[in-house]
Amino acid sequence: MRLVVATANPDKAAELGAILEEELDDLVELVARPQGVGEVEETGESLEDNARLKAVALVAATGEAAVADDTGLEVVALGGAPGTWSARFAGEAATYADNVAKLLAVLEGEIDRRARFRTVVVCRFPDGTEIIGEGVVEGEIVPVPRGFGGFGYDPVFVPEGGGGRTFAEMSPAEKHELSHRGLALRCLAARLKQSKAAAPASSPRLPTS
Repeated sequence: MRLVVATANPDKAAELGAILEEELDDLVELVARPQGVGEVEETGESLEDNARLKAVALVAATGEAAVADDTGLEVVALGGAPGTWSARFAGEAATYADNVAKLLAVLEGEIDRRARFRTVVVCRFPDGTEIIGEGVVEGEIVPVPRGFGGFGYDPVFVPEGGGGRTFAEMSPAEKHELSHRGLALRCLAARLKQSKAAAPASSPRLPTS
């Protein structure tokens, strides 16, 4: 099975590829997003909406099955924000550092630092069927960035079960074991395996989970 990786973010693509290749072994062949495919506007009201928009666009552009994710950081003190705006929290052209700086600024003096990372992954097939995986990890925002690994908000997010370390202080393998994206992709991989096993040998269709 060939799957086109929909994301144009190289950091996300690297994580997605590493986790899916480990979980699915030789079940799938991951294909990089074609360079000629333009950015997909993320106008959905939810992470699932945005992931689906990206997956559908890549299926339309390539004629092949595609996998896309959307991730949001939900901060309790901010009423769940930035959520679907996490990548654009400090503006459309914001860098990782810009977003982190804004987050720390708006949380300055805040006692309640609880937050969660949520990822939804959509695997879309040319026949319109799809399989979805979701992962959530609880944690808290630290006041000062720590660590040099990962990307995005990783230097300020301490996940539960991480021994007090931020994602940026972990090795890739440690992060993947605990992270929202790791959980979502392992969920997706398990459902893909189930669907593959249940599908008739003569049929290329995979049922919606």
